[in-house]
Amino acid sequence: MTFFSAIIFFILGLIIGSFLNVVICRLNTARSFGGRSACLSCESKLKWYELIPLFSFLGLKGRCRSCKTKISIQYPLVELTTGLIFFFLFLKLQDIFYLNIFLFAITYVYYAIAFSLLMVIAVYDLKHKIIPDILSFAFGALAFVGLFFFDNSLFYIHMPLTLEFLSGIFIALPFAFLWLISGGRWMGLGDAKLALGIGWLLGFSSAFSSLLVAFWSGAIIGIMLVILSRLDSSRLAKNNKTGKIGMKSEIPFAPFLVLGALSAFLFGLNLFNF
Repeated sequence: MTFFSAIIFFILGLIIGSFLNVVICRLNTARSFGGRSACLSCESKLKWYELIPLFSFLGLKGRCRSCKTKISIQYPLVELTTGLIFFFLFLKLQDIFYLNIFLFAITYVYYAIAFSLLMVIAVYDLKHKIIPDILSFAFGALAFVGLFFFDNSLFYIHMPLTLEFLSGIFIALPFAFLWLISGGRWMGLGDAKLALGIGWLLGFSSAFSSLLVAFWSGAIIGIMLVILSRLDSSRLAKNNKTGKIGMKSEIPFAPFLVLGALSAFLFGLNLFNF
């Protein structure tokens, strides 16, 4: 029963992930979020069977049916990742589901919206190396409101403790400091805004654990990219091309912050007992 229910939420996540792709691709462009989807190359309108999350990409073998242009791998990855988030979110909250379906619905919708926003932020930053203020402010506002309604994933209306109010500020301060002293070279101000919301969403202890995951994963990926770039530099040099990644290369950090937040929340990661 539990696994079957989780699969239903996985499918729901695939559908939501398809919408998130629309938001990611059309945000800060002249295109509206409504209307029929179309191929970005030939602009042909997509049929209904080309809009089935994940499966359409597999059925079309990653190419547009009309012009055969490659479809970005972003689309199935966002859909699949969102589906997995919704899947594990149900497993995280399953006790509430069997206890009180109404409370489960409120709790699930809240965290589903929060992590959907984080998904958009992560992918948008990965593509454009910037976090739009509208996304970070929306996420921060949602996380702040949640202070009054949720505690340890449980819904109840209450007045947050002082530490809960300050948790977002404490988590954001290191990022703001790095941004300030480096003039934005080491860390973007958008990362500080995102960390503010993560602190409010997770609480100080869990958020601090999520930062550890973010920095370690960011360091590992960064080192791997440098190594791969150096191995590939000779081939690029032969073709009179440059693509070497160095220590000064700009690597978006929001995806790692989101990864840390997801790990801390979904899997109860708490590396510090304070």
